[in-house]
Amino acid sequence: MMRILEGSRAIAETINNIKPAVVSCYPITPQTHIVEDLAKFKADGEADYEYVLAESEFSAISVLAGAAAAGVRTYTATSSQGLLLMTEVLYNIAGMRLPVVITNANRAVSAPINIWNDQQDAVTMRDAGWIMFFGETNQESCDLHVLAYKVAEQSALPAMVNLDGFVLTHTVEPVEVPAPALIKKYLPDWRPAEKLDVKHPLTFGAFATPEHYFEIRRGLHEDLALSRKLIAKEMSEFKKVFGRKLSLVEYYGDKNAETVVVAMGSVLGTIKETVDELNKPLPTSPLVKVKGKVGVLKITAFRPFPAEEIIKLIGGKKNILVIDKSVSLGEEGVLAGELRRAFYGRSKAKIVGAIMGLGGRDITKEMIKKTIALAVKTKEKTIFVGK
Repeated sequence: MMRILEGSRAIAETINNIKPAVVSCYPITPQTHIVEDLAKFKADGEADYEYVLAESEFSAISVLAGAAAAGVRTYTATSSQGLLLMTEVLYNIAGMRLPVVITNANRAVSAPINIWNDQQDAVTMRDAGWIMFFGETNQESCDLHVLAYKVAEQSALPAMVNLDGFVLTHTVEPVEVPAPALIKKYLPDWRPAEKLDVKHPLTFGAFATPEHYFEIRRGLHEDLALSRKLIAKEMSEFKKVFGRKLSLVEYYGDKNAETVVVAMGSVLGTIKETVDELNKPLPTSPLVKVKGKVGVLKITAFRPFPAEEIIKLIGGKKNILVIDKSVSLGEEGVLAGELRRAFYGRSKAKIVGAIMGLGGRDITKEMIKKTIALAVKTKEKTIFVGK
């Protein structure tokens, strides 16, 4: 049933329907409404999970590490500095192959302090060994949580679902929250092959000497890379059960476009509207000259990075503009760097990265139009666009 819901509420209801056994939380803007709703569900007798109010984000994720090692489904949500505070445990969870799922409400990181949206927090964790998804809408973000549990528990890898703070978490949209019956049909109970048990003692995250550490880390790397095929498969299965499409990447617009704009998250909605106006300009549209048609490539799965799917869709394009709501300081936009690496030696496309929207700066259609026109002409590999 379609309802009008705040993004955070829709996420909270989805998690309750997934039925984790342990929810451990510490509030931080802009994810607080998610954990507040989960606390209320528990207080009102509408949830069966154990709710732990931790003393910090580090504690919250540590509780989940222990609970997952004991063999139960877990959940938390965080944002920005909270995600950074979890860093040590995020790496440990991946290394111990625990299928923990978390929500990250994307927010700028300090300093200076800023509570508004960009994606710097999540991309900073790109090397932690987690599957990472980015939702464009609240509907897609809810659906990605169901998918995340399925692929995490099958691959023994943790997963992080990202949605833009405030832009999605506090925005009211039509959402069909995945129903418990359909979730149960798609997502079986998790039955780990190994878990902490006093009758059958095990060690998780044991001390590893140089003779073993190398192979363990290589195995994690290879399994994360191979999970791309599993994710694609489970996205297809998801559509069969729920009737909604999920994709590693998705192309929008004219198939013969010379120029393609690449991005992740909620900004894609604005980009698509902009491209529609450029491809079929209205009489009242401000004149922005862009040679040829323009397309859009949406990236949903950031880790594992879907390089082959991207090359297949846009490897033959002439101009590629990558809009990043983050920056690898001293280098370039993080997503632009990923595309440049993937395209090296395989495509002659010109790649320009545009840093936009840092700290919640609005990204308007006029800004996008001007940036597309500039990207076609400029010789710079990275441009900052603030207005």
